Amino acid sequence: MKQPELGRKIVELRTAKGLTQEELVELCKISVRTIQRIESGEVTPRSYTVKTILAALGYDLGRFAASENDNGASRSWMKSFMLKGVDLRQPSEFMAKQLNIAWILGVGYFILGFLEGPAEYFRIASGEMIFGKGGYVIIKIFVLITYIFMQRGFFIIGSLFNNYLVKITSVVLIGSMTLLQCYEIVTVYSNSPALEWVSVGVSVSFGAIGILFGISLIKLNRSLGAASLLAGAFEIIAGALFLTVALSFAGFFVLIPAELLEIILLYRSAEIAKERSGVANFA
Repeated sequence: MKQPELGRKIVELRTAKGLTQEELVELCKISVRTIQRIESGEVTPRSYTVKTILAALGYDLGRFAASENDNGASRSWMKSFMLKGVDLRQPSEFMAKQLNIAWILGVGYFILGFLEGPAEYFRIASGEMIFGKGGYVIIKIFVLITYIFMQRGFFIIGSLFNNYLVKITSVVLIGSMTLLQCYEIVTVYSNSPALEWVSVGVSVSFGAIGILFGISLIKLNRSLGAASLLAGAFEIIAGALFLTVALSFAGFFVLIPAELLEIILLYRSAEIAKERSGVANFA
């Protein structure tokens, strides 16, 4: 079993036995720092170390291997993506890595926006597919993937800095973007006479959510500084423009500095998570 699943499994077994980390150290004679790093998913221990810990916890190695096979690689990846079983209240190397992925793919999302914007405009304005149907679909798929990872980063930020509004709005934005992109891909191959009306609904919906997201970013001011204030302000302005529908085109231009600042926020959060995890491990 690979990290961070291995660390989470050991935590699960240890807590089920009612043991603290110090008590587990006494049983298996492994340093408390090593136990901490294994449980947080920072290091992948040698097989001998895993066997020693499992023996101390009274867990059969055969059952452990069978459990790993049953889960499968795809399921483990999905659990990792959904952050299931990860304690996001405590900064860790795993959290820092996920935030780094978020800002890197955020850059990808920002760049793809300069392709998606014209493609969407010409499709609605004149029904023209300037990149062809295949190119349009590919752009939409990559936009969705990069956006999901970027907003997943803000979900982690919400956990790291105890900002529930960031967590809620990031989940809502992921769900809304997924529905929108899937709808637009489907309508490429099956004409929808209601495309313009759907665009109105999307503009209003994303405007309202964008304002809430902006407010949540402003609340990160104490943790992430002036960049969060500026990002939040731009998101609120863009959201207000989307709500008018008629000025939604201007909203996309306002989102440009907002997205750049959000990438900076993700990068800063990754650095903070990395720094705090090092302090926690040292302690």
